[in-house]
Amino acid sequence: MSDINLSSATRTNLLSLQTTQNLINRTQNRLATGLKVNSALDDALAFFKARNLNARAADLTTIKNGITGAISVITAATQGLSSIESTLQQMKALATSAIASPESSTRASLASQFNELRSQVDGLATDASFNGINLLKNTSGKFVSGADYLTVKFNELTDPKAVNQLVISGLKATDFNSILASSAKVTGAAGVTTVWGQTGVAAIFAIQASIAAIDSALTTVRNVSSTFGTNSSLLSIRSDFTTNIINTLQGGAADLVNADMNTESANLLSLQTRQQLGTISLSIAQKSEEAILRLF
Repeated sequence: MSDINLSSATRTNLLSLQTTQNLINRTQNRLATGLKVNSALDDALAFFKARNLNARAADLTTIKNGITGAISVITAATQGLSSIESTLQQMKALATSAIASPESSTRASLASQFNELRSQVDGLATDASFNGINLLKNTSGKFVSGADYLTVKFNELTDPKAVNQLVISGLKATDFNSILASSAKVTGAAGVTTVWGQTGVAAIFAIQASIAAIDSALTTVRNVSSTFGTNSSLLSIRSDFTTNIINTLQGGAADLVNADMNTESANLLSLQTRQQLGTISLSIAQKSEEAILRLF
């Protein structure tokens, strides 16, 4: 079977139409996907740069989730400390009332209320946990010396010398025990070490000792709350910073591979017009050849 020979004009028009159709297909693909670089074949440099930027953004998103979780852990601990502080203040108010109440029966009732509040201090510390982490009390049994600690990473690096992180220590066992000891249970009758129901000056001294111990406990609670508050503020700053970095990375990746929809729409209209003109040009070339053939 012999080959079909095409004239130079026809071949040129056919090649032009093929090129135009390829460009139309590419433009339609960009409009469909929203990407001007869909694979390394389109633009290897832009494709791999964008992939690296998106990969780092994904790593930082994980870091940000960890920071958010750490803020929740600190918030739970701070709320626990706030409740403990309120409880200690109520205990101090009961002790103050006991000084002004000389009747042993009244002091015994106040001592019972004092002890009930005292039992809540330990319970509040136990319940101030988030996701299994408690910065007020060692509930997991992992740390004999005190409460849990929290390590928060701020970057995605693995080199120990380059890792930026914050280690938040929980309430030390000694501090927590001092809070409990300073708010030790009392009794309204004689016969126990801390006795509100003693006679005369001894009772006043016992109650005043309870008030002084509670004041010491309040100081410890407030100091720890201040430390946790500072850590929480730092984590919030880092969370906002990480969010901005993630947006910057994702924006940079998008600039490399995303298509300009307005530009691509205009290109498609232009290419379709070119295709129509190319078809007309091919038709004219073929008619010219037919006119020549009629001469024979």
